[in-house]
Amino acid sequence: MIRVLLADDQALVRAGFRALLDAEADIEVVGEAADGDEAQALATQLVPDVLLMDIRMPRCDGLAAAREILSNERLMAGVRAVARGDALLSPGVTRRLIAEFAGRVRPPRISPDLAALTEREREVMALVAEGLSNEQIAGQLVVSPATVKTHVSRAMVKLHARDRAQLVVYAYESGLVQPGPLRPGRA
Repeated sequence: MIRVLLADDQALVRAGFRALLDAEADIEVVGEAADGDEAQALATQLVPDVLLMDIRMPRCDGLAAAREILSNERLMAGVRAVARGDALLSPGVTRRLIAEFAGRVRPPRISPDLAALTEREREVMALVAEGLSNEQIAGQLVVSPATVKTHVSRAMVKLHARDRAQLVVYAYESGLVQPGPLRPGRA
């Protein structure tokens, strides 16, 4: 059994992740924290296998908490994994989470920041937001996965997105994509 501790200051986000994770037979959410201080205390007490933590939280943010909880070596391994393009959650899981709670979110605002992106970057960003992997996007657009990765990286730089998940959130909040039902093959 994989023991997971969730840390996010938004209760709705924690509830969404808990619902998804608890549905899996081999995963158990052992605790929830609303800030970094609470995450540190619970991590020490519960000793989870995985700590799923937001980096922007009140009091002690996720980065400061991670420095206290993880050794530098483990933190660097996580940074390198993300830099390689590995997802902390699969695109399908991200898409299911968004679909589950999309009806509870405020309507999107159309963002002028999208003008900084090329048409292809917007197209790739929309497909990322639909939950497609780089390989799936490459197949759909008839380009290489490396080309897709380049478009994703450039969109992240232009929009100051720290990771792929934030790019997905930005796609919804900017009005590039609209919440809707899952389509076959997108979960």
